[in-house]
Amino acid sequence: MNQPKLKILICLLYYLPHRTGMQLYIQRIAEEMARRGHTVTVLCARHKPELTNDETVNGVRIVRLNVPPLAVSRGMIMPAYPWAAYQLMREHDVVNLHTPMAETALLSILSSITGTPVIPTHHGDLILPPGIANRVIQGAMFALYRFMAWRAPKVVGYTRDYAENSYYLKPFLDKVEVIYPPITMPEPNPDGAAKLRAEWQRDGGPLIGFAGRFVQEKRPDLLIRSLDVILEKYPNARIVFAGQYDIPYEKTWELYKPVVDKYRDHLIFLGLHSDMQFMADFFRAMDVLALTSDSECFALVQVEAMLCGTPVVMTDTPGGRVPVQVTGMGKIVPRGDSAAIGQAIISVLDDPAVYRKSRAEIEEIFNFQRTVNQYEALFREHGRLKG
Repeated sequence: MNQPKLKILICLLYYLPHRTGMQLYIQRIAEEMARRGHTVTVLCARHKPELTNDETVNGVRIVRLNVPPLAVSRGMIMPAYPWAAYQLMREHDVVNLHTPMAETALLSILSSITGTPVIPTHHGDLILPPGIANRVIQGAMFALYRFMAWRAPKVVGYTRDYAENSYYLKPFLDKVEVIYPPITMPEPNPDGAAKLRAEWQRDGGPLIGFAGRFVQEKRPDLLIRSLDVILEKYPNARIVFAGQYDIPYEKTWELYKPVVDKYRDHLIFLGLHSDMQFMADFFRAMDVLALTSDSECFALVQVEAMLCGTPVVMTDTPGGRVPVQVTGMGKIVPRGDSAAIGQAIISVLDDPAVYRKSRAEIEEIFNFQRTVNQYEALFREHGRLKG
């Protein structure tokens, strides 16, 4: 018997065209749910003035709320949010909230009024730089989240490993539903990858990839400093950074400029690329992908690289280490140790076949349709429209 279609409201701060792993995660779930015939609405901030307030993209309705020119840390204030959320919640069967987000407690209260259940997906604990103001913000955000999580029927976490080490998720382990992230990646084009490789290589030296924002929590400086070790054996090695590197709300680029200047001849900065075919070719062109974060709840780019045949060196962070652990396609290194990162990269470069698995093997573990099926079942079980 055909099951009735769901009406799903997705709440978050930034949606496309803002582009990080979190936004790709949400976009993939939203668009696949819409493709399956469900009604999907995204409620978010109009984070750029040129964006429209209401549009439909790939079957997903996007409602963007105006924001005044006032930011609180990385967040934004949306005066119209309470009324907009109330109206939309009345029209939908379930709310999928993506945390951290300041409106968590508000949505929980509105859930009690409208009868629309809220199921949060947690994308990583809020960890801000040192400072009294940031400590206040961090504490307040956690209190708001905790108010909501007590009332939520389930809380989605990326991995059990991260949940058991997360100050957000650990108090609610009995509610945590582990669902691997939705990961899709086109097949790399061998000719395209070869062209990129020829463009970036120096005298046949290896290419080390980094995919992500150049921000302090991802510690790109550690990867650059690991060249002290790598260049002893591979003097023509280069690191290719794919992602935004001069970020307005961070001073990381200025902070690490001395180390960037020191190794400038061995570094390439591509900036942000939204074309997933380009990224597939980028991953295939790399000999190894390195992620050197101090904290990382998963890092989708690890699996994206693996799907393209590229092994990974990942720091030993709860959640972040899981893709390497479950696939064997790479090495895990201690956090904060640039020398260990360098040695691990050399190990992969010396014997890459040991760390390679087929695309089919990776897709068996990280399966996009299985992930969406799990979300769909969760929304049916706990949403207002049962069954």
